[in-house]
Amino acid sequence: MSKAGEYEAKTEALILPVLEQMNFELVDVEYVKEGGTWYLRAYIDKEGGITIDDCEVVAREMNVLLDQEDFIPDSYMFEVSSPGLGRPLKKEKDYIRNLGNEVEIRTYRAIQRTKEFYGTLKAYDKDTVTIQTGDEEELVFQRADIALIRQAVDF
Repeated sequence: MSKAGEYEAKTEALILPVLEQMNFELVDVEYVKEGGTWYLRAYIDKEGGITIDDCEVVAREMNVLLDQEDFIPDSYMFEVSSPGLGRPLKKEKDYIRNLGNEVEIRTYRAIQRTKEFYGTLKAYDKDTVTIQTGDEEELVFQRADIALIRQAVDF
């Protein structure tokens, strides 16, 4: 496991009990370098959406735990955030939540001369994702070919 992967896993183990106590859901944890600064980010959600106050409460509790555990030797910024509207589907529960909803799929390589597809999420398994387009056509994608899948957002 990479250094980033280890930090993300340890952070997840620390934050899950905090979130369970507040009835929040952990969407993702990432440790990334942006503009010369390391960021440890936790994306959280709840029914009805996350507020700034929710993020602040979780951040306060986590800062204490992260200072106690002190497992990241690099200097970093810790952030707690809502995953936003365009959050990618990553975990099983994301797929379950979006069954029957419109999704956007972007592929690594062109399929039928395009890399972007929209349709209703009909099925998924560990290897494939199936959507139904507006033309009632079912498209099956290999997960290895999918660069991004997220709930489609109409404005």
